Amino acid sequence: MPRSHLVLVLLVCLAWAVNFLTSALALRELPPLLFTALRLIPLILLLSPWMRLPPKGGWPWLIAIALCNGVLHFGLNFWAIREAGNLASPAIVIQSYIPMATVLAVVFLGERIGWRSWTGIAISFAGVMVLGLDPLVLDAPFALMLMLLSALALAVGTVTMRGLVGMHPLGVQGWVALIATAPLLLWSWGVESGQWDAMRHASPIAWFGVAWATFAASLLGHGLFYWLVQRHPVSTLTPYLLLTPVFAVMLGVAFWGDRPGARLYLGGAMVLGGVLVIALRARTRSRTLPEPA
Repeated sequence: MPRSHLVLVLLVCLAWAVNFLTSALALRELPPLLFTALRLIPLILLLSPWMRLPPKGGWPWLIAIALCNGVLHFGLNFWAIREAGNLASPAIVIQSYIPMATVLAVVFLGERIGWRSWTGIAISFAGVMVLGLDPLVLDAPFALMLMLLSALALAVGTVTMRGLVGMHPLGVQGWVALIATAPLLLWSWGVESGQWDAMRHASPIAWFGVAWATFAASLLGHGLFYWLVQRHPVSTLTPYLLLTPVFAVMLGVAFWGDRPGARLYLGGAMVLGGVLVIALRARTRSRTLPEPA
């Protein structure tokens, strides 16, 4: 990978890591489901130039992706960040979507993986269990459950994306924002309260959190990531993306007052180590596949 592309990968990781901090600040004032909808609404307009109607038979796949990634993953993720009260555990646990997606691909898509990948999956899941015993996480067990459900939703959405072809990634992101906004607002109306007052009295810090999630994390971060995916295999990029939770943990310690214990560090290392094994094995398999005739 050229050095300039490596710099872009690091920029993506930093944008996504800072998003944990800015979102946590905003979630002190805005309900999480409302916050999720607010960050998606501008994307509908910003990504409209790339939004094209899906190919024949593509609507069910697109709607399923929007519900999994746009509604459940993002909604539960930001809910978990607010409930957790720290940045370290959400940033690490969400990475468990990679072993989850790998298992789902084996079960539902018939993909085959070797014992090394299965070992990486086992290490990651064991790491979540170890991490869950850290006092920082034990103080908010509901948050851990939300994080795991968010990761599962993202894993299902990731596997579902295999069935959607012929659409620009930024167009898919725009459609996800459009389809997911109404369900998120309805969900917020059903389980949250004081949304209007929260928006009226939200500080500039809260709105900066919304803006960062929209422009830096989604538009810039995902835009650069899709640009890089067009030039490098995903299996090449994934190991570098593991810097995102590392950066997020550092930001949590430096600016949020996180004090992770030994179990969180050990469990986090196991989760990320397992994910790294899966990513490296995927890269090895892609290199050894026969060339198409």
